[in-house]
Amino acid sequence: MTSAMRKLSISVPPDVAERLEHEANASAYITQAVRDRMRLDALNAELAHQGIHITEQGVAEARARRAAVEAEWSPERRTALRERARQHALDAAADTLDQPAA
Repeated sequence: MTSAMRKLSISVPPDVAERLEHEANASAYITQAVRDRMRLDALNAELAHQGIHITEQGVAEARARRAAVEAEWSPERRTALRERARQHALDAAADTLDQPAA
């Protein structure tokens, strides 16, 4: 993180404001959300550069295929996979916090 922080005043819809009111540090929450979006935008730009274009229709079709596959899973398999994904996300977040600031 840079040493020079900037204070901004933003307007958000009521549902977003309500969500942010439950955060201990709304600034950190918003910062992480924006950085996540920046990474997604960079990924989409790189995919486009490689000739892979993400469309709403393509996303909808992929979600439908995934839902069809998941519908065949047992409740135990679904729970185990979700827990594994959750743990991976927690581990990745912990690794990010452990890395020194650039």
